Amino acid sequence: MSRIILNETSYHGAGCIAEIPGELNGRGLKKAFVCSDPDLVKFGVTKKVLDILDQAKIPYELYSDIKPNPTIENVQTGVAAFKASGADSIVAIGGGSSMDKAKAIGIIITNPEFEDVRSLEGVAPTKKPCVPIIAVPTTAGTAAEVTINYVITDVQKKRKFVCVDVHDIPVVAVVDPDMMSTMPKSLTAATGMDALTHAIEGYITKGAWEMTDMFHIKAIEIIARSLRGAVANTKEGRDGMALGQYVAGMGFSNVGLGIVHSMAHALGAVYDTPHGVGNAILLPTVMEYNAEYTGEKYRDIAKAMGVEGTENMTQEEYRKAAVEAVKQLSKDVGIPADLKGIVKEEDIDFLAQSAMDDACRPGNPKDPTLEDIKALYRSLM
Repeated sequence: MSRIILNETSYHGAGCIAEIPGELNGRGLKKAFVCSDPDLVKFGVTKKVLDILDQAKIPYELYSDIKPNPTIENVQTGVAAFKASGADSIVAIGGGSSMDKAKAIGIIITNPEFEDVRSLEGVAPTKKPCVPIIAVPTTAGTAAEVTINYVITDVQKKRKFVCVDVHDIPVVAVVDPDMMSTMPKSLTAATGMDALTHAIEGYITKGAWEMTDMFHIKAIEIIARSLRGAVANTKEGRDGMALGQYVAGMGFSNVGLGIVHSMAHALGAVYDTPHGVGNAILLPTVMEYNAEYTGEKYRDIAKAMGVEGTENMTQEEYRKAAVEAVKQLSKDVGIPADLKGIVKEEDIDFLAQSAMDDACRPGNPKDPTLEDIKALYRSLM
């Protein structure tokens, strides 16, 4: 048996944020708790949505106490603020951090027995759907608006933990490329490589099946042709990435990922390495590590990445071609090629153990040992 969980409704295309008031009113929701990070508020990105709520005379409270990687304490502060606001819904505007925090707040409000936050790690046995969330992504990467996952940082234990919960998916996703147009080049590149990692890991993960393969292969294709343009700020590139990252989310949310994510989560927790950068550096090396467990799938990946003549290649050739195409894209958008200057030798044991304990690890096509993970980190230093 396999299952697919997606948003009830999603909107795509420039200007689709205009649909938000109709969705709130149509669901009988009276006041929105707008979760958005301070930079987006400062640069006027959040205002695009607030103006629409103002015009529609929809009451809201703006909440912007959001850290780049939301922590346990950060979530608890948000829960208190939501309770005090009298809101009955959340409009989350931002990247993964804003949406992850909104999911955690929404879940705890309706399932208060999880207010310690830590108990939400892994597959949480919550009983009730979270507060209705309308998610408006401002980065083309995490696809948090269509996934059942969120990630919280445990500062005390120096680790990020993944929460997987069918009850946390936003009821509505509003994927408007105009909301992503102010992303700086480096963030566009990093979040775009995160999306590519979702698509590739989702395509080769143990749980992959035809329905999710359909999403992942299409996502690889769209991202491969759009990311360079998005980094150069072309309209086609931006529009393509807004769609490609969402399509990848439709897949991986339902089948899981692999150790690229596990290892990147550890880097983010210890060094604050941006998630997409960690993924992009690790992806080609982990693809090589996993290759023998992927059948003919790297032929499909190479073709989707735009490699010519894949049908006449040997297994060794198309596997190499897939890895090289990923390396080239990463290089073209300015991502560093290795972990030099990021990872310290004395942290390797801790990083590897964190990666082994991570919720994404079991999905990896090849079952890694602790020593394998240490060797993968070392190979990039």
